Amino acid sequence: MKRIAIQPLTAEAFAPFGDVLEAEGAPDKIINEGLCGRFHDCARLDFSDGRAGISLFKSEARALPYTLRMVERHPLGSQAFLPMTLDPFLVIVAPDEGDAPGEPLAFRTVPGQGINFLRGTWHGVLTPLSEPGLFAVVDRIGAEANLDEHWFETPYEIA
Repeated sequence: MKRIAIQPLTAEAFAPFGDVLEAEGAPDKIINEGLCGRFHDCARLDFSDGRAGISLFKSEARALPYTLRMVERHPLGSQAFLPMTLDPFLVIVAPDEGDAPGEPLAFRTVPGQGINFLRGTWHGVLTPLSEPGLFAVVDRIGAEANLDEHWFETPYEIA
């Protein structure tokens, strides 16, 4: 089994795959009678057709080390995951190498971080590290299938 070390999730390291969603630094605007900072337009949402929708996902927690057997991608739209708790989760991505995933990378979020996968980004399945694994997900709603899966011949161990 191949091994992958988990690294902290940063906007710079994650940029080729998508956006880190977090309220860091100074807000773009102060709104609501001066009591709320707005961090404006944080994700590169991109849909080829259909419409943006918000769904709720509730996933079972995973344990470390985690065995990665499969990654998926959504060629018709981006996909944002916004945790509804302050618990960390794993974010697994892989560069595209000729219509197949390359060597995966694994990131661990910190409280207050969400992510947006760019359209067509190879990524692991939702991987919360604690219960309840509850997320709001913004992605494409449409009639055409929007899922490609790739199963690795040799799985990866993420620790």
